[in-house]
Formats: sequence, C-alpha cells, structure tokens
Amino acid sequence: MGIFARISNRVLFVVNAVVVAAFLLACLNPYISPENWPLFALISLAFPFLAVLVIAFLVWWLFAFRKWALLSAIALILGSGQIFNFFAVSLNSSFEEQPKEKVLRVATWNVARFIEMVKNNNMGSQTRYKMLKQIGRANADILCFQEFSSSISPDWYNNIVAVGKGLKYPYHYFSHDVDGDKLFNGSVIFSRFPIVDTGMVRFPRPSLPDALVFADINVDGKLVRVHTAHLQSNQFRKEDRSKIEELKDGKGNWINNAGRILSKLSVAIRYRSIQADVVKTVISSSPNPVIFCGDLNDVPNSYTYRTIKGDMSDAFLRKGFGIGRTYTSLSPTLRIDYIFADHHFEIQQCKRITTRYSDHYMVVADLKLANR
Repeated sequence: MGIFARISNRVLFVVNAVVVAAFLLACLNPYISPENWPLFALISLAFPFLAVLVIAFLVWWLFAFRKWALLSAIALILGSGQIFNFFAVSLNSSFEEQPKEKVLRVATWNVARFIEMVKNNNMGSQTRYKMLKQIGRANADILCFQEFSSSISPDWYNNIVAVGKGLKYPYHYFSHDVDGDKLFNGSVIFSRFPIVDTGMVRFPRPSLPDALVFADINVDGKLVRVHTAHLQSNQFRKEDRSKIEELKDGKGNWINNAGRILSKLSVAIRYRSIQADVVKTVISSSPNPVIFCGDLNDVPNSYTYRTIKGDMSDAFLRKGFGIGRTYTSLSPTLRIDYIFADHHFEIQQCKRITTRYSDHYMVVADLKLANR
C-alpha cells in the first residue's frame, strides 16, 4: 500500500470515528430530556443518515482494511436497539382488509382540518370528500383525529356530523368551549362502541393550546381507555420551508436560515419533552387497558417517543416493515404518527394508508384484548 493510500485511509478512519461518535450520541438521545438541552436532541433527526454512514464504513473497511471495520461493527451492535426502533422488520406485514372476529380496529390520522373548512366546491372541499371516503373504507371501530375542525356555522363544515352520522360513529368526544366562536379545533375520538367516561388534560403554556384527550370505551363489556394528542409542532410556515429548501440547495444566507430553523426546532423539542412527561403521567394512572394514538411530531429515536411509549407496543414496529414514513413533507424518514397499545392487547396487523390528502398518512391497526 502506497503512502498516499495509507494517509487517505487514516483520514477516512478519523471521519469514521467522528460519524460513529455522532451515531452513538443519537442512540443516547432518547434517554436525555431535551428540556434543558434542546439543541442536542436535534441529533435524533440525523439518526437514519448516521446509521447509513456507519454501515457504509463497515462495508468499505471489510474490503479495504478489515481490522478497522470493528469500530463500525461495535457501534452498530451498541445501537441495534435504536435501529430496530427506527426500522420495522416484521416478517408478516400484510394487511387483511376484513377484520377478524373479536378484533378492535383503531385508526389515527392528522387530518389537517380536512383541508377546507368553508362550504364550497373548490379543490380543498373535493379533497375533504375524498378523506371522508377513505375514513369510511378504513372501517375502524375507533377513530382518533388530530388537527380536527368542526363548525356550527351553516356556512362551514360540521365534521362531527359528517363523521358521526355520515359514517355511523354514534359516540364521540371532542372537548371544546362554546364561547361565541363557531369554529372548533383540536383532537377527537369517535367510536362505534359506547363511551362511558371522558377526560382532558391541557398542556402547559406557552406551548400550543392543544390537549391530551381520553375516553373510556365499553368494548363488548370490557373498558378500554383510548388517548389521543397532537404534540407541539415545529411551527414551520411557508417562508421556513422555503429556507429549508435553500439550505438543501446550498443557497441563500446559510447562517441566518440555519439559525431561524434551529431556533424553531429547539423550542418545539423542549415543549414536546414537557408534554411527553404529562402524557406519561396521565397514561400511567389509567385503571383500564390503554391505547394511545397520536401525532407526536417526533421520530422514534427521541425522548418524546421513548417517554410516551414506555412499555407499550408500537403497532407499526410489531406488524410493519421499513421506515414507515407518516409525514409527507421535508424528509422521507419522518415517522411521527403512532398507535401504541399496552400489554393487555395483542397487535395483529398494522398498515399506513399513503394517500396525499393530508400532510400525514393514516395509520390503522387491529388489536385484540389478550386473555390475561
């Protein structure tokens, strides 16, 4: 091996070591609360790319200098838990549309206010109609929607009626205050089974005015508590998305653009960590078997995900395959919508419905109460 090749390999090994260090930090990220260190938590967004780089270095060294492949191999072994949180490897990821007997079908979807709120016949209203048709085809027993809107004004869409009466969901819980406003937004639970009790916990301000809502549902004589929530979003506006595209293309004022985006990300991450602690406390106090459905606005390699999931099972990890992207913008690696179920349930199947009506995909899972 010539001197140039030896120097090149050593430089490459140093780069490999830096990538491995960043990868291992990303693996530790879910265990560190970002409330005081929000910028550190941003490394979770880079996790899939770091994992690919570590694998690439492993393959390179196996052919170029086998002994140095050990560094990447050890890193992958240490980070295997987080890799399998990110990438589902179920060997049976098919989905039977007809639910089996004694199975509870649950669906969660950030419906983005059904795109259009005012009654008309524009493209937004046509998309809303398609979304309602999709909800009907999903044939779920329980629906959890985030960024749901409904109005009592005759000029605006009443989506409570559209889903409740139109799609035959006789029970729902949608907490809102009637204070003169005729348009209501938030998270909602619809059910074909009777709802016997409900509750709501507001997240502390200055986070967005969202809430964790839950309902005790009588499923064939057994009470099940279903929670849903929409956690703090990054609040990216049109101009922010434009700046992100400029960063991707290497254009614009890199320092100003990056600073603005990082600032918004760090604020949202810190608020989500506080909200995640609230959700964990509420879920742990449930006297009934627990299902959580929601838009966490955070990836599987995050403090938010780990805190809320706890010992529950992630339906997609159990019965899905691949990354399972649920957010249609920014990056193909963003799985931020989830269905979790505690040990009282067996997860039988799970799928995403990848229509681009909302900026999120619907997630559907079949659950069965275990004989315990």
